[in-house]
Amino acid sequence: MEQIGLYKIAYKGLKPDCYNFDFKVDSALFEAFETEEIKGGDCCVNVALKRSESMLELTIAINGEVICECDRCLEDCPIAIDYEGDLVVKFSDETDYYDGEVMWISPAEDYLDLTQYIYESIVLSLPYSRVHADGECNPDMLASFTEITEEELAALEAKAEESDVTGLDEANKSILEALKHQMESES
Repeated sequence: MEQIGLYKIAYKGLKPDCYNFDFKVDSALFEAFETEEIKGGDCCVNVALKRSESMLELTIAINGEVICECDRCLEDCPIAIDYEGDLVVKFSDETDYYDGEVMWISPAEDYLDLTQYIYESIVLSLPYSRVHADGECNPDMLASFTEITEEELAALEAKAEESDVTGLDEANKSILEALKHQMESES
């Protein structure tokens, strides 16, 4: 993963004080993680680091946008990213712990790698529903969706009930009937 080296902070030589670091995130980060959720992006990452003898305290701000597939029209859709979070980095020989807010790294390490943290923060910043603003979806795709009336829906359901389920053995037919009864009783 080539992107790992891009988001490192060499903290070993820093004296206890406050420092600022800026990073640029582009499509290469998302390609490195082989994500299908995010197709590309352009974000700026600002890291305010407070170095002390026993730990590092970071405030990380990520601003920009990523490109996802629109849930409505399936076209590329820009999604704004506006993230701010805090990360505490402590030094210990036990480095298996990381919960998104506290990270443990070995005192022998010379640098802090923020690649995973930045990637996860962007992904977790995505809204549940990723859609274009009103009026910006692909009109051709939206036109392919058909709204049907209650009468048309009832006619389709009646036709489905009348048709014989072919190709199923008796066990599968009984499972299908049981599911149908369960759905009807829940409604």
